[in-house]
Amino acid sequence: MTMKVDPEWWKTMFDEVYLLTDARSVCDDRITRQEVDILCEILPVSPGQRVLDLCGGHGRHSLELCSRGTAQCVVVDYSARLLAKAMAAARARNLKIPCIQSDARCIGLPDHCFDHVLILGNSLGYLPEPDADRAILEEARRVLRPGGWVLVDVADGSKVKQTFSPKAWHEATADIVVCRERVLEGDTMCAREMVLSKGKGLIRDRTYCIRLYHAKTVKELLEKAGFRDVRVHGDFSLLRSGGDYGLMNTRLIAVGRKD
Repeated sequence: MTMKVDPEWWKTMFDEVYLLTDARSVCDDRITRQEVDILCEILPVSPGQRVLDLCGGHGRHSLELCSRGTAQCVVVDYSARLLAKAMAAARARNLKIPCIQSDARCIGLPDHCFDHVLILGNSLGYLPEPDADRAILEEARRVLRPGGWVLVDVADGSKVKQTFSPKAWHEATADIVVCRERVLEGDTMCAREMVLSKGKGLIRDRTYCIRLYHAKTVKELLEKAGFRDVRVHGDFSLLRSGGDYGLMNTRLIAVGRKD
């Protein structure tokens, strides 16, 4: 079975409906706090350093980092709707977090202006072009200062294959039900997502496609983008047991340094 997928699905998928369908993983403050705890253990982040939250969505990690006084963050994402959420949350907490709408391959910021770049929440693998993810990482490297680090969080493709389920559903709220049908072809997973309201009926019926990475291939990707001292940490998951969270169940964290 082959699904027809718009190659630019990622330009319109991430909105208020996404925040409902994936709320269990991206809107849980406990998970966000623990993810930030882990990234601060892995990266040498110091107060006053500048951090780029690339593909940062509604800014949950930047909000946590800045609330702690751990770093000065900038959020870049393609979704204007998610950035609006990030800006509103920053204002509510009296935090200064610049939010920029841009394609991650060309963000328009100066060279060498960040100490660290974060690419979290499985934000690679969306673009169909073979070198697209490498272009994102090369852009991350460009804006990093010498000695700066990139941290990438992606689904563990090996674990996705081991536990693959072609169908899944869950109740996102008392009213919203999310149903997904999945197809796995090599290192690519395509899915059809139907979001239904018990009261109003069908809200969304969309397909999307994501390239999967393994420990070896994500390491190679960072090295090809010019990073050194690349390390990959496996079995990263903070989600509560007993649920099918798709690509968020078990992830890999890869870090690399700019010379």
